[in-house]
Amino acid sequence: MNQEDYAPEEAYEAADGVGDDAEATRREADDTESSRASRGWWDRNADEYQSEHGAFLGDDRFVWGPEGLDEAEAGLLGPAASLKNKDVLEIGAGAAQCSRWLAAQGARPVALDLSHRQLQHALRIGDDVPLVEADAGRLPFRDGSFDLACSAYGAVPFVADPVNVMREVRRVLRPGGRWVFSVTHPVRWAFPDEPGPEGLSVAASYFDRTPYVEQDEQGRAVYVEHHRTLGDRVRDVVAGGFRLVDLVEPEWPAWNTQEWGGWSPLRGNLIPGTAVFVCERD
Repeated sequence: MNQEDYAPEEAYEAADGVGDDAEATRREADDTESSRASRGWWDRNADEYQSEHGAFLGDDRFVWGPEGLDEAEAGLLGPAASLKNKDVLEIGAGAAQCSRWLAAQGARPVALDLSHRQLQHALRIGDDVPLVEADAGRLPFRDGSFDLACSAYGAVPFVADPVNVMREVRRVLRPGGRWVFSVTHPVRWAFPDEPGPEGLSVAASYFDRTPYVEQDEQGRAVYVEHHRTLGDRVRDVVAGGFRLVDLVEPEWPAWNTQEWGGWSPLRGNLIPGTAVFVCERD
């Protein structure tokens, strides 16, 4: 990526000029529209996101989701000692916090993200991890380039064609490679995205796969998130050429008292908020 100077005191404005008065709806959104919306949304909101959640994420911590499940303890990519000298691709890396943790274990990570502004935050923290600005559906790497791939809430929830992402990840992994990714737990789509008691009543059909879209006055999507049922996610993994070896549903820990969007101790003690899929390439 181009290493532009990072200026935290300057407000970042996306080229499309979309304002904050987007209309929320449920409608179809294809891969092209979803990708364009995601790039614009994350470019516009990267500063706020890192300011609000940066302390929780840390500069070099690997967290799988708002519950705070830490890779250092979970070992979903394998024991920390086994990561040494492994080539690892992080997809939807944001400010590359997870990649820095991997580098500290002796791995050789590459941090990929669709958002230029998120990668500028990665440069602000440090230039010790290689950064690549690219779409997860078109990975700019040769076949068999990596031993492991990971994504903590990156890319997968925001694409219309997740099977294509799975196939791309499989292509760049070596035989026996592991692919671990986390997404919003599918069951949460049936509940309002509220952290308090109002978020505990079912408000929509779990089986309605219509994407959640925020659009501007011209009807252009500025944010898109795609819902897949738990069964859909498993079938996507298999269709992408992987073998599912574990499905982790993190419980909310007693130490975590924060709210993050619709995630909270209240809801986290009652319904799952995150699903982590551990997959292997044969």
